[in-house]
Parts: sequence; structure tokens; C-alpha cells
Amino acid sequence: MLALRQSAGRGRAGRNWASPPGNLYLSVLLRPETPAREAGQWSLLAGVALAEAAGALLADPARLTLKWPNDLLLDGAKCAGILAETNLAEGGTLEWLSLGIGVNLAHAPVLPDRPTAHLDAAEAPETFAQRLLARLSHWRSVLLDIGFAPVRDAWQALALPSGSPLRVRQGDAFVEGLYAGLAEDGSLLLHTENTTRRIIAGEVEQMR
Repeated sequence: MLALRQSAGRGRAGRNWASPPGNLYLSVLLRPETPAREAGQWSLLAGVALAEAAGALLADPARLTLKWPNDLLLDGAKCAGILAETNLAEGGTLEWLSLGIGVNLAHAPVLPDRPTAHLDAAEAPETFAQRLLARLSHWRSVLLDIGFAPVRDAWQALALPSGSPLRVRQGDAFVEGLYAGLAEDGSLLLHTENTTRRIIAGEVEQMR
């Protein structure tokens, strides 16, 4: 479902999501019938599709990076986000998965806690949505036919360089370390002192 404007947009953790006309507001409903523990893999898949769709608008797609688990950055500033919501069926599988995707095509609403950017795209949201849905369809087929490994590889190729310093907020606690890629299931790997921690949930901030 594509909206040209939202009156009550919602981001991660219930944050307000500003929705000026000209940006993309898209919700995609999937019924993957996969184990609930794999829900995060679909969010990462959507990130890869989103980066590819946005990269088509830039002379230098390398300006885009993915931030675990659900943000797309342009020159280090947030230009798009993904909100994944699920419902479980009996037996622990996903009954459905909803991907809410917002992209700053023409405007970059100000956020209090992070810089924002927009793609400055002379492209209608409907056109961008068609390209994005095509990339989502491609990666959905890859995931279902081959598995998560190719999606993981594609995501890591679009992510921050290995060794980038990160801070992860988990509730009221913080974990700091160096980015070490993704685990086989899509969890974030973080080098902290003498060990590597596997992060399955949290809010990531790149440290300078």
C-alpha cells in the first residue's frame, strides 16, 4: 500500500514519523511462512532492496550505506528507514510480516537525535515504489530459493567498513565495540575488548 502523505506516521519505538508530500511511504505485506526467529532476515533483505532502488538515483551509489538493522544512510545521514512488524501463527511461524518503508525522496524532516538527508530525486514516489518492489521481489526469491547467505553477503557489501566503532543501546544499557559483520542468522557481530558479542536487538549509533 502506497500513501502520498501520512497524518500519523510512526517510526521505530513508537517515534513520530514526519510525512511531507513528495517522500515515499510504502507498506508491504508478506506471508513468508518461515520460523519467527528469521523475521529479522526479512528486514535486512528489505534494506538491500532499498539501497539498490535508491542507488539508481545517485551518480555515486557508494554514498549509501546500510545501518543495522533497518536504516539507510546517505553520506552518513539517515535518508530512509524500515519498520518490520509481525504476527505469529501456531507452531512458531510467521503468519504475516509487514514492512513499513519510508524514504526521503524530496524532503529531509529534522530529527532530534540524528542527522537526516534526502535523495533530491526528481522522481515520483509511485515510480520509486515500482523499482523498490521489483528489487524486493528479486531478493524474496533469492531468500526462499537459496537461503539467507546471499542476502547476508549483499547486506554486508552495503554496510559500514569492518572495524567501524559502534554504540548499541539496549534499553537503558549501552554496548560499545567495533563492527565485525553479521552472524549467519543476521545478528550484528560486535568486537568488545577480548570477545565478539552477538547482538540480536538494539539501536545502533556510529561513533566518531
